[in-house]
Amino acid sequence: MENYLLIRIFSSLILIGVVYFVTGILFESYKVKKKIQKQGIKGPSPSFLHGNLPEMQEIQLLNAEKEISSANVDDIVAQDYSSIIFPYFDHWRKQYGPVYTYSTGFKQHLYITDPEFVKEMNLCKTLDLGKPPYVTKRFAPLFGNGIIRSNGHFWALQRKIVAPEFFMVKVKSMVGSMVESTQALIKEWEQRIESEGGTEAEIRVDEDLKGLSANVIARACFGTSYFKGEQIFSKLRFLHKALTKQGTLFGSTRFRKNYKEISRLEREIENLIWETVEERQRQSSVEKDLMQLILEEAVNAGKLSPKQFIVDNCKSLYFAGHDTTAISATWCLMLLALHPHWQSQIREELSQFCNNGLLDANSLSKLKTVTMVIQESLRLFPPTGFVVREAFEEVQIGNIITIPKGVCTWTLISTLHRDPDIWGEDANKFRPERFADGISKACKFPQAYLPFGIGTRLCVGRNFAMVELKIVISLIVSKFTLSLSPNYIHSPTFRVLIEPKHGLQLLIQKI
Repeated sequence: MENYLLIRIFSSLILIGVVYFVTGILFESYKVKKKIQKQGIKGPSPSFLHGNLPEMQEIQLLNAEKEISSANVDDIVAQDYSSIIFPYFDHWRKQYGPVYTYSTGFKQHLYITDPEFVKEMNLCKTLDLGKPPYVTKRFAPLFGNGIIRSNGHFWALQRKIVAPEFFMVKVKSMVGSMVESTQALIKEWEQRIESEGGTEAEIRVDEDLKGLSANVIARACFGTSYFKGEQIFSKLRFLHKALTKQGTLFGSTRFRKNYKEISRLEREIENLIWETVEERQRQSSVEKDLMQLILEEAVNAGKLSPKQFIVDNCKSLYFAGHDTTAISATWCLMLLALHPHWQSQIREELSQFCNNGLLDANSLSKLKTVTMVIQESLRLFPPTGFVVREAFEEVQIGNIITIPKGVCTWTLISTLHRDPDIWGEDANKFRPERFADGISKACKFPQAYLPFGIGTRLCVGRNFAMVELKIVISLIVSKFTLSLSPNYIHSPTFRVLIEPKHGLQLLIQKI
């Protein structure tokens, strides 16, 4: 009798599970897909349980071994890396156009690279479009619930606290420490050249630039305690590498082989951050640094846990202010190495506007050539691969489209940045002069230029990043001539950001 009851209970549970699956998941997914299709949006046919994931994996495998290993300048710059890193997006775009729908399992997605759609998304101010938790959770140990990963009113509150600390008037006060950090790197390279005969040295610059950028953000965040800040960011770099060993955009994070390593690093980083903050709070006579200012605002807001807030946003600032800037500088130096006449133009401009080669906040604003070079570099090689948003409620985008609840939108930045219909027939060429009259005149649809994101979630640190990039590029080019090493293999890869898979080797000669 007992066995019979157990069987009945077990059978009932299975039946309930099947009913829930059919009505709550399968039917809802079907209903959402129909809402999208009724708006005239097509896409690849999904399989029953896995959606389009099998096709995505098949297309990815077919492109897995592709690398751009040409010494030809035009081949290196002209290759749209998104067709290699995200080949399924490119494959379907050719079939269905700049807007289509696809699914991963029962999750529905919209791919959007139509400029008018992007323009309307830029204008959309709703908090119901946010970062998809199913995408960002794999990086939760790196971001916590800081400004990069959070959503809704909690995100809005964090942005209100953090954003003012990166207004241009405050960034200008950080110029001195940025210059000092860059000069330290230049001395290292000069010593390398001397040790190799005094003429020229081959240097892998990407790792050095990450170290420089870590130094800059550590000084900004922790002021006089930046040495301890460097220790924190060093561990965050190890955590970043541990989290990206898997390397895939879609897939499970439940069975990470390095779970213990990730957990250990996460604990160590959180303890170090809070110890540093407490230590700085005791030094009341010392000038306040970025972390203290943000902490005070969080306490004044009265709705946040100060400790968790500062830990999570320190992680976010590391990622946004360190990795993205270093990778952007890396791609920019690669392009300058391929186009030495732009190096000469930068030097001429520096001699005109900088007294004795010294950079300050006033001279930076006059460096038009450097700005154009950086803007063109961010167009051809934006470090962020895509903008992804999830609709937490049904969202109307202008008069163009209604995005059903639960749908994710994907906008590939490099595809927009290299579209000939937007930028002209020379879209795949390095032409900084296209930005001579600003972004608004550089292309047909200025809203399609997205190096710092889109809409309300535009990167809060964009002023910080642009100032740092101007300083780093200007000082390096003023001291050295750069050319591409024959050992460089051009193979952009996705590791949260788009970076050189094999690093960037440059031949550097002292002027």
